Amino acid sequence: MTADWRAAHGLLQRARFAISVPEPRLLPADSGLEVAFAGRSNSGKSSAINALCTQRGLARISRTPGRTQHLVVFELDAGRRLVDLPGFGYAKVSKVMRAHWERALPTYLETRQSLRGVVLLMDIRHPLKPPDELMIAWCAASGVPLHILLNKCDKLGRGPAAAARQLVARALAKSDGDASVQTFSALRHEGLQEAYAKLADWFDLQPPSDAVTN
Repeated sequence: MTADWRAAHGLLQRARFAISVPEPRLLPADSGLEVAFAGRSNSGKSSAINALCTQRGLARISRTPGRTQHLVVFELDAGRRLVDLPGFGYAKVSKVMRAHWERALPTYLETRQSLRGVVLLMDIRHPLKPPDELMIAWCAASGVPLHILLNKCDKLGRGPAAAARQLVARALAKSDGDASVQTFSALRHEGLQEAYAKLADWFDLQPPSDAVTN
C-alpha cells in the first residue's frame, strides 16, 4: 500500500483547475482516466478535495451549501483528472435545477467511459441520508466503483466512528455494487493514505521508483 498511496499523493499534488461546465456533455473529451467526487452540500467535499490535493484553495469552499452547480474539472496530468460534481441534498436551488441534475448525473455515470470511480463524501455524524442512498444506487446500477469517505470523523470518538463505518459497510453489502468505505477527516488529514491507495488503483498508478527499492 505504501508505494501506491505515494504515487497518488504525488499525482494529486499536481491538480490544476481546467474547466467548469453546466452539464456533462460539455466535459473534456471522454478519454483517459477520470474520478468524480460527489456529496451532499454539507459533507465537506471541497475541503476533502483540497486536503487530498494539498492545496488549500483548489476547490472553492462556500459558506452557502450547494452554491456551486457546475461540474468542475481538475487536470492531474495529460490523461487523468478529477471531476467535482454539484453538491446535492440541502442545496438551495430551484426545482428546475434539481430536476436537471437528477437526470444528468445518472446519465453521466452510465455513459462516461473514462470514469473509473466515484468518491462519495458523507458527514460521519449523518450518514446514509436519502440523497446518499440514491447515489449509491446510481453507482451500483451503472457498474461504477464507489468509495465512501465518512468525513468529519474528528467530531466523534473512536467507538462511534467505528460504529458509523460498520453501519455504512452493512448498507453497501446490500447494494450489489463495487463499493468500499473508510473514516476520514479533511480537517485533521486523517485517512489520507487509505484514500490515496484507492485513487492509485483507479488511476492505474505505478509505485514511485524510489519506493520500489525501499
